Amino acid sequence: MLDPDLTAQLRAIVGASHYRDDKEALIAHSYDGTPMLQALPDGVIYPESTEQVSAIMKALSFYKVPLVSRGSGSNLCGGTVPIQGGVVMVMHRMNRLLELDMDNLTATVQPGMITADFIHHIESLGLFYPPDPSSMRISTIGGNIAECSGGLRGLKYGTTKDYVIGLHAVLASGEIIRTGGKLMKDVAGYDLTKLLIGSEGTLAIITEATLKLIPPPKSKMTMLVMYQDLYAAARTVSAIIESKIIPATLEFMDNPTIRVVDDFAKLGLPLDMEAILLIEQDGDPETVARDIEQIRQICIREQADTIQVAATREEAERLLTARRSAFTALARLRPTTILEDATVPRSKIADMVRRINEISTKYNVMIATFGHAGDGNLHPTATTDARDVEEIHRVEQAFEEIFAAALELGGTITGEHGVGVVKAPFLEWKIGNTGISLMKGIKKAFDPDNLLNPGKMFAKETRKRVVIQYE
Repeated sequence: MLDPDLTAQLRAIVGASHYRDDKEALIAHSYDGTPMLQALPDGVIYPESTEQVSAIMKALSFYKVPLVSRGSGSNLCGGTVPIQGGVVMVMHRMNRLLELDMDNLTATVQPGMITADFIHHIESLGLFYPPDPSSMRISTIGGNIAECSGGLRGLKYGTTKDYVIGLHAVLASGEIIRTGGKLMKDVAGYDLTKLLIGSEGTLAIITEATLKLIPPPKSKMTMLVMYQDLYAAARTVSAIIESKIIPATLEFMDNPTIRVVDDFAKLGLPLDMEAILLIEQDGDPETVARDIEQIRQICIREQADTIQVAATREEAERLLTARRSAFTALARLRPTTILEDATVPRSKIADMVRRINEISTKYNVMIATFGHAGDGNLHPTATTDARDVEEIHRVEQAFEEIFAAALELGGTITGEHGVGVVKAPFLEWKIGNTGISLMKGIKKAFDPDNLLNPGKMFAKETRKRVVIQYE
């Protein structure tokens, strides 16, 4: 329960209808896309400007009340669950395209803009913004920046951090900072823009972002390659990159994923295949045709069973949409779906897939694997039931071993989902005690009272995955 004087101040800042503490609002903002994780906030606030965010933080800072900033809550690491209560700040009212600068090929947007809406608008103007997380139809630009979201095009074009060149942000004190700008070169001091990207709302609240745009590719070709041998498909990924071809998209689905995606999207895929690669190349027509032919020859050498090239753009989009629906399709199987991510060097994809399958068998749990194979980012996904405590324990043990396997292969515990609450116990595995100490020092410099998204990133325990449930 917040101090009545504070709630009066918050209502005065945003208007009575844009601060809520009724049960419906609190429950609606007590969880995000992460299963089995929930905690009630004390209030929910909806600002519409940087100035309002600043005023809100000055009030919360005075009363030492924590704040969690939130877009659509589609993240999968518990990053927007208010585990220490306080206020949830929802950014959906701040959803405008503030400026489109055709001279500098930049766009300045507020954080609440839906990613797909922004991408479609930019493409209608003959420009291209590559970051395309699978949640793009509901995720926000601000959420993408907070998590440094990736997507299917990350292999060739990079992730969100490669396109954010300037930010307006509000510190826990309410002070407003501006980083970067419409510049291709800027080495004036530390790169605060890149520091805030992927900081999961623990350092500052992003209120505006300047994004780099690029010309769109002139042509695209998409192919679907099917394998009877799972490891042949994984070897193909390494072989394509080794041949110095960088596809725009190079996605992987194993047999359990193929089955549920086909049932969901009605593509008529052969259900006896152990793996499918979805490959897209874009660029100049001649280059695209040459690359696709080289890739086809590599697939043949690696004993692909069937190779299909999409005949039309509509067919290609249908295949890409089906891949984006993998999580949704898997979620239909059982009451609880735990979608994780782990990343390894591209040359270790086959080894990582093998380890995931061995671990799944060891713990007798159902884990389907799909993901951005071209950049080594796999999504092992467990279908389970939160009501079965013993099975959930086995699932947690399996994921712990999967993260350990990724690190052993030279990888990381998360490639795009973030740390949040779920991966916090494993962060020290990746960066060591010295790395943790440095990160905590950065956090303290930005947020000395630990008000911004507290309880995230840094775990109280190590070597144990912690799942918190609240009634």
